[in-house]
Amino acid sequence: MKKRFIGHIGLGYWGKNIFRNLYELEVLHTACDVSEEVLNEYRKKFRDVNFTMDYNEILRNPELKAVTIATPAATHYEFVKKALLADKDVFVEKPLALKTTEAKELIKIAEDNKKILMVGHILRYHPAVIKLKEIISSGILGKIQYIYSNRLNIGKLRTEENILWSFAPHDISVILMLLNEEPIKVSAFGGDYLNKGIYDITLTTLEFPNNIKAHIFVSWLHPYKEQKLIVVGSKAMAVFDDVSKEKLFLYPHKIEWKEGKIPVAHKAQYEVIPFEDGEPLKLELIHFTECINNRQTPLTDGYEGLRVLKILELAEKSLKGSSSQEISRDKNYYAHETAVIDEGVEIGEGTKIWHFSHILKGSKIGKKCIIGQNVMIGPDVTIGNRCKIQNNVSIYKGVTLEDEVFCGPSCVFTNVYNPRAFIERKNEFLPTIVKKGATIGANATIVCGVTIGKYAMIGAGAVVKKDVPDHAIVAGVPAKQIGWACKCGVTLKFNNQRATCNYCGNEYILKEGKIELLKEGRSNESKSQKG
Repeated sequence: MKKRFIGHIGLGYWGKNIFRNLYELEVLHTACDVSEEVLNEYRKKFRDVNFTMDYNEILRNPELKAVTIATPAATHYEFVKKALLADKDVFVEKPLALKTTEAKELIKIAEDNKKILMVGHILRYHPAVIKLKEIISSGILGKIQYIYSNRLNIGKLRTEENILWSFAPHDISVILMLLNEEPIKVSAFGGDYLNKGIYDITLTTLEFPNNIKAHIFVSWLHPYKEQKLIVVGSKAMAVFDDVSKEKLFLYPHKIEWKEGKIPVAHKAQYEVIPFEDGEPLKLELIHFTECINNRQTPLTDGYEGLRVLKILELAEKSLKGSSSQEISRDKNYYAHETAVIDEGVEIGEGTKIWHFSHILKGSKIGKKCIIGQNVMIGPDVTIGNRCKIQNNVSIYKGVTLEDEVFCGPSCVFTNVYNPRAFIERKNEFLPTIVKKGATIGANATIVCGVTIGKYAMIGAGAVVKKDVPDHAIVAGVPAKQIGWACKCGVTLKFNNQRATCNYCGNEYILKEGKIELLKEGRSNESKSQKG
């Protein structure tokens, strides 16, 4: 890869700082801005950098492997999407987008195209914040009880985004990282004094599990600059003051209970905590270039941006509706943050639901299932326990999976036998049942109205148009039976109507086109005894 391989867009308030660091790192090839006057000033000082007013010129240049974006927040989604689709790795200043739906789309585009997507949450790269995380992890502060942040100034006023979106993302990102948790409730209030609808002051509160709380106070109508984040622990307190020279302080105050009833504070002298020096923005951009060169996931990737964006959206709703926004969650199962789970869904303990999957209302999913990426289930679908559904599978109403069913990648279930786009046939859905332990291979199609028997195996790419017996192996278009499978999945070879599985030792007998289990193998017997 050539040394100068990054194109930068935006030379405004913050963009000029990114430009400077990229130039000092000797990775900047081309810079873009909408102002010809600004570009002319830069051309005089930086003769070894290309300048353009046309963003598409950067996107078309094959020498440019990556793009850094520092434009108004409202443009982020458009600029990031264009860059990813143009086969560029992307660094974008916060926020990633203005809607979680847009952020999810950008993440998916990046993943589909195997591109790096990094969000500029600069405090995550601040050496003092990294040291603060180490202090918390070491237990010096004890149990974390409360975190509060003040980011205040009489500085640059914005009309395109409010103070919440401009200042708060930094602190939200840091608080999520320090606690390694996401809040269960978000609330906010504020005031819009300069421009109606554009908040100048906001106070956002976050409630986390284990009774931990945090608040973020941001304002650009403040008499002086203050940037403090304070962590209150049961043993000590820590202060990150980004305005002071030392920046990181430890206050080992003690609270004692006099006669077991009256709390008494014993103040202690604060300590200055040393940490490695370094400009956060430069460290952040160095990390971006390393991620590009090594094809590694950034510390603040698209999912990190999405987590912050989700909280910003909830805070915005609270600002406008004057009520707290609860984040629904069920600790008995795991759902990736990009997954969508409708109301009225039942999900069993230990189930995992991965990226961009959608569980529609009325559906029931059993225990310890694994739902892969981009899976759609429902509405009103029942999935048994310990099922595995691989990527890109849609299971529509009318389909039932019993326990321990395996669905290979991109297999297809239909629910109408003769669909037409212009004819409504929801009342003609035909039920499909996949019985316990059955396996459906990748890209197989199960035509509605059939029953797949217990422990049957459907070959990859097969089209099943009729019932499949228990333990049968079918393949082809249309699917035809080509053999029998043991409960463990190994092909059985019958001799005089009997077969013994070479893998698990199960013994079977074939009668009138059906097989029956005569005896479980020793390995299965020992498992049953252990279970």
